[in-house]
This record gives sequence, C-alpha cells and structure tokens, in this order.
Amino acid sequence: MDKANVLASSRLWRAVAHEVAADYPDVQLEDVLVDACAMYLIRRPADFDVIATENMFGDILSDEASMLAGSMGMLPSASLGDAGSDSGRRMGLYEPIHGSAPDIAGQGIANPLATILSCALLLRWSLGLSAEADAVEAAVDAVLAAGYRCRDIMTPGGTLLDTRDMGDAVVDGIRNE
Repeated sequence: MDKANVLASSRLWRAVAHEVAADYPDVQLEDVLVDACAMYLIRRPADFDVIATENMFGDILSDEASMLAGSMGMLPSASLGDAGSDSGRRMGLYEPIHGSAPDIAGQGIANPLATILSCALLLRWSLGLSAEADAVEAAVDAVLAAGYRCRDIMTPGGTLLDTRDMGDAVVDGIRNE
C-alpha cells in the first residue's frame, strides 16, 4: 500500500516490495494506493489479510480499521523479526495500536484489551506458548461475551468497567480456564 502515483518515496517502496515479493512466490502481492485502500477497508475489510506499508500510512489506516472492531482500544499489534533457526520463535515488539495515551493516564478510562491481546501475541510468536496465548484470547472473548465493556466500546445493556476492573475480569477468565 503506497501513494506511488504521487510520491517518489512510494515508488521506491513499491519497487522494493516487488523485489522482496519475488522471494515469496506463494504470497500474493497487490499494489493499492492509500486513498483507495482507505475506502476498501470500510467497504470490504475481509479482503485484507496483511497490509504492508510505511509508517505514516500504516498509522492512519490502522486507526481507521480499528473502528471496525469498535475502538483503537481493541487492537493489538506485533512487529516481528525473522524466525529463529531452531525454535521458530520470533523476536518482536508488541503493543496496542493506539500507543501510550498519556492524556488519559491514571483516569481508569483506558481500554486494556489491546495491551492484553498484544501480550497474547508475545506469548504465541516470541515465547512459543500457544496454549497460554489461546487462554488469554479466550478470556478476552468470554469477558466481552459476558457484556463487560470499557467506556470506548460501551453498548446499551453492557456492564461498564474501568481499566483495572476490565484487566481483573480477564485475569479471572484465565484462572477459570
């Protein structure tokens, strides 16, 4: 995903993407301009598995895509390195897509689920603990199915929890697995 019709840096991005893609013939590559991609994400989000792009466009599109899940507070992310030769584990940087949100720190209104789900990604991809990652994800699913919500995803009939209580609910769900 780029803006190769306007930006020289995007033309370089596209050239490098095609060069790398040649090493992975089993992976389908499609060039999409950022403005078209923004529309396609809303119209047909299921068509996207992975979007490779540079930082600024990725930041904008991930914020947009987060609304399909209800909030930026719901989406984990992982930036993964190469898999280790023996273990298959990957070094990575794991974080919610929204960043640190210092403007709401200490108020109990941040949704911790993206951070918790980022930890599940860490368990799976860097630590090789798939069963533990599954338990974390199942606990998050159970908490949401029970109607627990933070302010950013509150729905009629839901039970409003603050940051700490939502985290505690997930921990209780893991313990009850």
